[in-house]
Amino acid sequence: MTRPEGAALRLSRTRRMLLILALGFVALSAVRVITGETVLTSSGTARAMLILALPIGMCALGGLVAERAGVINIGLEGMMILGTWGAGFGGWHYGPWGALLGALIGGAFGGLIHALATVTFGVDHIVSGVAINLVAAGLVRFLSEAVYADGAQGGGPTQSPPIGSAASFSIPVLSSGPNLLGRLEDTDLPVLSDLGGVLYGLTSGLTAFALIALAMLPLTWFVLWRTALGLRWRSAGENPVAAESLGVNVYRMKYLAVITSGALAGLGGLMLVLFTGSYREGQTGGRGYIGLAAMIFGNWRPGGLAAGSGLFGYSDAVRLRASSSAAVLALLLFVGILLAAVGVWDLYRRRFVLSAVLLVLAGAAIVGSLALDALPSEVTTMTPYLVTLAVLASATQRLRPPAADGMRYRRGEEH
Repeated sequence: MTRPEGAALRLSRTRRMLLILALGFVALSAVRVITGETVLTSSGTARAMLILALPIGMCALGGLVAERAGVINIGLEGMMILGTWGAGFGGWHYGPWGALLGALIGGAFGGLIHALATVTFGVDHIVSGVAINLVAAGLVRFLSEAVYADGAQGGGPTQSPPIGSAASFSIPVLSSGPNLLGRLEDTDLPVLSDLGGVLYGLTSGLTAFALIALAMLPLTWFVLWRTALGLRWRSAGENPVAAESLGVNVYRMKYLAVITSGALAGLGGLMLVLFTGSYREGQTGGRGYIGLAAMIFGNWRPGGLAAGSGLFGYSDAVRLRASSSAAVLALLLFVGILLAAVGVWDLYRRRFVLSAVLLVLAGAAIVGSLALDALPSEVTTMTPYLVTLAVLASATQRLRPPAADGMRYRRGEEH
């Protein structure tokens, strides 16, 4: 039986992505061997990467759902802030599971406000999102002063009382007991020990909440591309007039998508609160904006945004765990190699301008990593942002947002 052309294309795309991932990992292993910086592939770095990437990934998923339905969500940062406060309040009263509920309610509330402004009243999506970011920061400060003003149980105007810690576990056999992955990491064999270290870090010290967040990635993909609800969301973001003519309630779909978007951003806020053990003012640190960038880098698809979130989380993890700037220079060398590979590919595809930009960036990164002995602390702190910007530059010519993303829709109007 002949395989359908679409299935064959999907299979070839999957194989191509797996090949690229494998080649990239081999390059990372080679950089680790050349530089001797074991922090690049250690289990501790992989574990830290997961912790740092999940909040960004959840915000990126929230942006994906909203924008697939045609609503630009610049307010992810504000919804994440509301989620952190809700997690702190719910966790203070009911523990980690109460924090989960509080985070979802807080983020969804922000999404509801954004939907009310953009869908019902037709406010510009950017203006509404920026307003939510500004209002959320002031609102949570007001709530904290009202609820935690007496300083009871360690709370205060800028933080909640401790919420308790979530139970952690490791995957049996692989990361506990015989601990096969841990033993593989200790062999110090190129590629194999690196693979063992990364997998050991990703499968040990897990919590139920981390698994819930990870499950959101395939679940969001399935809902968007394999269910009737997802089809209605995407039709509202591509051609709302045509969707309405086929019986889709576009207003309802947009509302549901933006509220879900806020809840996912709130889930990202929960990850931060669980990591620190309490809500703290300013702990989002602009991760909502980084999540938005990761979504764009991922071309409005779950797999791509997961890669973008992981890239930022990995860069930040290397920076935090490195004992000196030598590890950051090794990371810079790896990024230079990646950019050079993409630049050569673009040259082969006759994208001359983009190829020239990438090759110049790659040359600067490689020369800098080999010529410098150390980096100023200010540059080291900026490393995750610089790496993310450099990689975003390689994706700018391949983006395809939903056709009606950000458009003001009114039933009966032609667009």
